[in-house]
This record gives sequence, structure tokens and C-alpha cells, in this order.
Amino acid sequence: MRAILLGGGLSLLISLLGTRVAIGYFTRRGYGQEIRDDGPASHHTKKGTPTMGGLVIIAATVVAYFAAKLITLTAPSASALLLLFLVVGMGLVGFLDDYIKISNKRNLGLRSKAKMVGQTVIAVVFGALALSPWLEDENGRTPASHKISFLREIDWLVLPTILAVILIWLIVTGTSNAVNLPDGLDGLATGASAMVFAAYTLMNIWQNNQFCQDDPSSQCYNVRDPLDLAIIAAALTGACFGFLWWNAAPAAIFMGDTGSLALGSALAGFAILTRTELLLIILGGLFVLITLSVMIQVSVFKVSRSSGLVRRVFGIQAGHRVFRMAPLQHHFEMLGWEQVTVVIRFWIITGLFVATGLGVFYAEWVARL
Repeated sequence: MRAILLGGGLSLLISLLGTRVAIGYFTRRGYGQEIRDDGPASHHTKKGTPTMGGLVIIAATVVAYFAAKLITLTAPSASALLLLFLVVGMGLVGFLDDYIKISNKRNLGLRSKAKMVGQTVIAVVFGALALSPWLEDENGRTPASHKISFLREIDWLVLPTILAVILIWLIVTGTSNAVNLPDGLDGLATGASAMVFAAYTLMNIWQNNQFCQDDPSSQCYNVRDPLDLAIIAAALTGACFGFLWWNAAPAAIFMGDTGSLALGSALAGFAILTRTELLLIILGGLFVLITLSVMIQVSVFKVSRSSGLVRRVFGIQAGHRVFRMAPLQHHFEMLGWEQVTVVIRFWIITGLFVATGLGVFYAEWVARL
């Protein structure tokens, strides 16, 4: 428990102070955000705001984790190192995207194919290592499982290694891109992510307290290194809160793709390593809703343009848009909501999803008593 408190506290302090330093440095270097021309008009005032603040979140998390391990004189675990590899690797992909935007002075970074290649390489390496027998502990547990999981592993849903790696790739790339979508309003992605990371901190502590030893019971959790995962979850929570101090409206700095891809991959990593893959749909419900809004908008727009039958059946025009603008948060902006109102209400929605997820997680354990 001491290591968890150290990880969260140190990360909060590093992020809070480090972000202030980053704002000054990025401002002097001219590393400002470029704004999409077709976005809400109110966002044009954000042009030039320092970006790539996700570097501070990543650095604070990594430094805090290793400092906590050093202070408590304990060795890093395989699960923790894999998760940090995933976060840093995805953060690097996001950094390249952000840096190209800044260098070219336009809101277009890495090409979509190049970005997907980078995400795929990191996700596949993470998945292959997480399933590798080389990283088994003394009880034969690997960091990830071949079984699909909800609150625990589902025994009859066992995948061969290649399919398990593909599933991990889908979860990592899907979640990292999903967290990237709400990163357009000051503090929205940061605050929502912090709540989900806090939930994983509690879940990992609980899993550690109910850890399967040599004589497992039906209530224990067959998870490798839950305590170390709790340290990283606490560090990420602290880093997000420290960054949010400067990222809250009006934002003095943005996390950029550097931060959003790193945070999204971290959420996916926790879901995979804690054997709660499907529970992420509830905990990260806000990100699911925002992603669905984009999918619906694009699908309806394309289908209505190409199919006269669809237009006649549903009585819509070619190029019909379900929302005034996607992602979902911009739809409410176009309805006249202030940015701060959208952010706070979306935080409330996130809190409800997180509370529901934690309730389901605990209720399942109680039901096994």
C-alpha cells in the first residue's frame, strides 16, 4: 500500500510542477496547437496553445513508478514493465504525430496508415510478450490470458495464441483511438481518464487482497502482479490530476496525441492484464459513446449518399448527418452548450459509468460468497 501512495503522490507532484515547466518550454519553442478549420468556431482561439503535454504525464508515471519501487526496495514486475512499454510506445507514436503537425503548421500529422502501423507494432509486441510463457511467474501465470474475460476469465472462451494477439491488438488500438476522440475540449479526456484509472487502482488493490495463492478459491483472482498494476494506476491517476490543473478550461496546454494515445493504451492494458477486458466497455462508457457517435455519423453520411433506397425508406437527404457535428461533444457545442458545461456533464456521465463498473465488479465477488 505504501508503494501505491508513493506512486500516486510523486506522480501528482511531478506532473503538477513539470507541466508548468513544459508550458514555458513549448511556448518558447513555438510548439503550438493547430486547429481544424471545420471545427467549432469557438476553438479557433485555442490556436497556438502549447501541445504535447502528454510527455509530462508519461514521464511522471514512469518516474513515479520506479521511484516507488526503489523507495520500497522491491523489484519491478513483468506486468508493470509491459504496461509501461505499451504506454511509452503509444506515446511515441502520438509524439511523432504531434511533432509533424507542429513542424508543418497544420492539423495533419502522421498519415492514417503510418499511424496504424505504429500502433499495430506496439500492440502486437505487447500482446505477444504478455502471452509468452517466458514471462510466467512461479505459479505459471502469464501477464495476459488466452481466455476472454469480463470480471474474470471466462473458462470456456479460450483463444489460440494468434487470435488472442489479434484481440489484444483490437482492444489496444480501438481504446487508444477512442480516448483520442474527446481530446478536443479542455480537460475532458484528462478528467475522464483519471476517473477510470482511479477505478483500476481500487480494482487492482482488491484483486491483490483476493490474490490466488497455491490453494485458490472460487473468489480469488488469477491475475499476475495486481499490486504493481495498482501502483501504475495510481501514478496515472496522479499524473492526470496534476496535468488537469493546467489543462482545465481555459487550457494552458494540451496533451496532444502524445497523451491521448498513451492514456488510451493504458486503459486497454489494464483491461487485458487485470482480466477485465469486457468490463472496460462499462468503465470507459463515455469513450464508447463518443466513438459510436463518430461511427454512426460517418456510416449514415456515406450510406445516404450512395443508396437511393435508404434515402427513400428513411426519408432523408443525400449526405444526411445524425449529429450536427461529430464527435459527440461537438454536437452539444453546436446546440449552444458552453465548453465547460459539456466537459462537466460528460465528467458526470463518466463518474456514473465508473460507479456502475465498480458496482458490477464488487457485486460479482459478493455473489460468490
